[in-house]
Amino acid sequence: SDLTLSPAEIAGAPDALKIHQPLHDRTRAIHAAGFLRPGAGIALAREDIGRHNALDKLIGALARASEDPGTGAAVLTSRVSVEMVQKAAMAGLPAIIAASAPTALARAEAERAGITLAAFVRDGRFELYAHPERVLTGETDVA
Repeated sequence: SDLTLSPAEIAGAPDALKIHQPLHDRTRAIHAAGFLRPGAGIALAREDIGRHNALDKLIGALARASEDPGTGAAVLTSRVSVEMVQKAAMAGLPAIIAASAPTALARAEAERAGITLAAFVRDGRFELYAHPERVLTGETDVA
């Protein structure tokens, strides 16, 4: 994928997802997964009590909408496990943006799968764990 993301898009992704979480607003106990389209925001979002299920629902929604997963990033309200990275890889998602921590195995799998992994996205900050080349960082990114 030739996907690129700005630091501002990554930093703002969890907040952008919040407006697509009506069940979470009512219960405070629901996870969400969203599809961030650069320059356009959250295009699709799904909620579920299980973080894995929320990602599964998002991948299904992408397929039903004939949306190319390679053109955006998965935004997760949860921590990132190896299984979530594997699902993203199988779906063709080139990036994962998560509000919480990745496991060590998830970080290694993201590196192997070529997935950009940003986590601990909070208060305008984030940590990059794999494939930072998709994140635009300055003058060298300008064609």
